[in-house]
Amino acid sequence: MNDDVRDILLGVVAAALSGGFGWFARTYLWRRRLRRKQAFFGLPSGSDCLFVVNRQRGGAETSVHRYDAFALLEISALIKDCGANVRIVTHDEARQGFGERAEFCVGGPSSNARTVAHLASMLPGVRVNVDTEQHEDRGAIVVGGETYRWRKGEEEYVLLARLTGGDGGRPVFLLSGQTAVSNQAAARYLARHHERLARTYGADSFCLVLKVVNSDAYGPDVTELVADVTRQTRTPAAAAV
Repeated sequence: MNDDVRDILLGVVAAALSGGFGWFARTYLWRRRLRRKQAFFGLPSGSDCLFVVNRQRGGAETSVHRYDAFALLEISALIKDCGANVRIVTHDEARQGFGERAEFCVGGPSSNARTVAHLASMLPGVRVNVDTEQHEDRGAIVVGGETYRWRKGEEEYVLLARLTGGDGGRPVFLLSGQTAVSNQAAARYLARHHERLARTYGADSFCLVLKVVNSDAYGPDVTELVADVTRQTRTPAAAAV
C-alpha cells in the first residue's frame, strides 16, 4: 500500500469517525432536551393529557373563541413534540382531580369553571373581577396588592401558571386571561420560553403575570413579563398584605 492510498483510507476513516461522533452528540443533546421538556410538561412518551377549553363569552354554551382555538394549536404542537396524546374536554365536563395526568386549562374564571376551581384551591391569593357590566375594574386581576386592569385593545393581562399538588404528580398549566387574545399570548409565551422556565423553576409551581400590548395592532405577538407572583398567590387574598 503506497502513501497516497494510505492517506485516502485514513481520511475516509477519520471522516466516518467524525460523522459518527457528530451524529451521536446531536442525538444525545436532542434526547436530553426532549427528556427535560417532557419532565417540565409532565408528558412522557405515550402519556395522556387534558386540554380544558372554555366557552366564548356571550356565545353559545359550546362555542369557543377563535383565539382560544389558536391557543389549542400552540399547545398541541408542544404535546406532539413530547410524544403524548391529548384529550379535549369542555370546562364543564372536566370533573376529575389533578395530578394523574398533565392538564392545560385555558380561559379566565368568567368563561371556565375549571379555572375557578384551580384558582380557589391552588392560587388563593388571586382575585378576578367577573362582573358583566362595564366599569374600569371589569376583568381586573388582583394579586399581591396590585390590580391589573383590562384596557380593551391596549393592555390585556393573563396569568400563566404551572401548578402541582402537595404530593407532586403531573402539573396543571393554567392560562387565565382577560381576553381570548391574552389566552393565546400565554400559550405562545409558554411555547417559546418553556426551556427558560424549566431552568428557572424546575419541577416547582410558579405563577406569572403577562401583559399583551396593543392587541388591536399586534394581536398576541407582543407580550411582556410583568411580574412573578408565585409567592403572593399562595397567601389567601383576604390575608394578603
